[in-house]
Amino acid sequence: VQLQASGGGLVQAGGSLRLSCQASGFTLNRPAIGWFRQAPGKEREGVSCVSSLNEITDYSDSVKGRFTISIDKAKNTVYLQMNNLRVEDTGLYYCAADLNHSSSYALCHSSPSNWGQGTLVTVSS
Repeated sequence: VQLQASGGGLVQAGGSLRLSCQASGFTLNRPAIGWFRQAPGKEREGVSCVSSLNEITDYSDSVKGRFTISIDKAKNTVYLQMNNLRVEDTGLYYCAADLNHSSSYALCHSSPSNWGQGTLVTVSS
């Protein structure tokens, strides 16, 4: 199982970025998959997750209305479109999945079993 995250970068507040996570070694037709972030001095949090079984999504309150998670099953890839970025969105973003269940809510509120490397998002004021 591999999760290859990309798309991070430096952006000004109010700008946008799109993160991508290419999954390999398993198929996005059942597992939950999503994005977590680790901000400096803060605990890791589940940002957004989606079930590849029914495409039900879950978002943290801090990103609702600004971030959108989506799946391209043909490419076995999950995306996180981040709009209206804020300085407090700065952090290391990780793609994670759990092959043992399909619940997006459960994934975002647990410790997933499979992690990719992080991609750094820096939002400047």
